[in-house]
Amino acid sequence: MRLIWNLFGLLGLLLVIAVIYAAVQLGPQLKNIGEFDSKALQTYAAIGKTLIETGNGPEATIWKMPVDEGLSAAEVEETMKFVANEHNIKNVGELPLYKEVEAISGEPSRYVKIFMFCNAMTAARMLDYSDAFSAYLPCRITMVEDTSGKLWLYTLNMDLMIHGGKKLPPALKEEAIEVKEIILDIMKRGAAGEF
Repeated sequence: MRLIWNLFGLLGLLLVIAVIYAAVQLGPQLKNIGEFDSKALQTYAAIGKTLIETGNGPEATIWKMPVDEGLSAAEVEETMKFVANEHNIKNVGELPLYKEVEAISGEPSRYVKIFMFCNAMTAARMLDYSDAFSAYLPCRITMVEDTSGKLWLYTLNMDLMIHGGKKLPPALKEEAIEVKEIILDIMKRGAAGEF
């Protein structure tokens, strides 16, 4: 019986040492958590859930929408450009990746085209806050034909940029949320062919 009590005592001591070690190592960083956006935990939980479900890191950090059956890539593209114009967000570039693949390989390629949208003044304010936001610029929507021939729209999960760390200044956060809503509207209406 004494052996069992000694083992419990040893385990307790090891637990106390582990807690002290963790507090010393992580303590200074933990104070930053108090400055995080109120939706940070929710954002990381959603990313973690998708990561666990799919085992795919990129899949966990994007949003995707299926394109309605019967819509062509040209119809989706036309709709997305119309909606972007309606929201006064510029189409600043397009990369028809499938054409480049076909030119290099000499073989047909499934459709993959990247559309880049930007509100220059919001982008400038994001960069004034942190140069790391440049990796999110411009906002990209990719139209992808999957291996079964179905079209999908993909974009980065902007919640990570908006809610994933310390609180953004209120005006900047409001602008970032507005851009997120515009990109999602472009995708939603593009995927449905809704002018």
